[in-house]
Amino acid sequence: MLKHSNNNVTWFTFESFPTTGLTHGVFGRTGGVSPDPYGSLNMSVSTGDSAENVRANRRRAFETVGLAPDTMATAWQVHGIDTIVVNANPCDWDTKADALVTNQVGMPLWLRFADCVPILMVDPIKKAIGIAHAGWRGTVAGVVRTTIESMTREYGTNPADLIAGIGPSIGPQHFEVGAEVVAEVEAAFPNADALVIRADGKKPHVDLWKTNAYALRQAGVTQIEVAELSTYGNTELFFSHRAQGPTTGRFGAVIALT
Repeated sequence: MLKHSNNNVTWFTFESFPTTGLTHGVFGRTGGVSPDPYGSLNMSVSTGDSAENVRANRRRAFETVGLAPDTMATAWQVHGIDTIVVNANPCDWDTKADALVTNQVGMPLWLRFADCVPILMVDPIKKAIGIAHAGWRGTVAGVVRTTIESMTREYGTNPADLIAGIGPSIGPQHFEVGAEVVAEVEAAFPNADALVIRADGKKPHVDLWKTNAYALRQAGVTQIEVAELSTYGNTELFFSHRAQGPTTGRFGAVIALT
């Protein structure tokens, strides 16, 4: 990914994504108005920050990349696989889903993260985009699959044409899990190697980057860029639920046809 900064707002873009007709970014945690423990570009009220602060932070982020926050589509994320097809009217915080797709120009798709995996997708042929929130539950349940199926059904997307980006999220060296999570990962991806990392005397770890890349390839996507930026290991750049505890902020990711 490429790192950008303006007025202390930092964001990251995928090098493989088109540079015309598309605006996207995964924002860091700097340049906002929220006090600690949400300091400072927090994008969610779910852990106690004020709605006023979050609106101001979102406005700063969108304006930095040249988008209008009042046109965005978003959702109330629930660690599931439901995908919303966004047409002329944007969805809002009252809609429960973990993925959004659209072919509407000027309709930013916006979700929030703090260790879970941001997955951004662009179809440069059919001019359509998607974004998914993939925690381990959504990953094993198939949020990648449902997002791509929605793009295929609604816009005629050929998965082989998609360019996908796996954004900053908890790295495999830090995502320690219990036996129940291992069992679900192995059941969802029975023929995949190296998704679960085991070491003598230590609890297993799951590599969510490899797991979601595997899910993308299963769906027919071949153009995949992985940021390999761990939120847990880079808390000066990103919020991390695992590293900082439940009372922390959420960073945002956006993608829009322009």
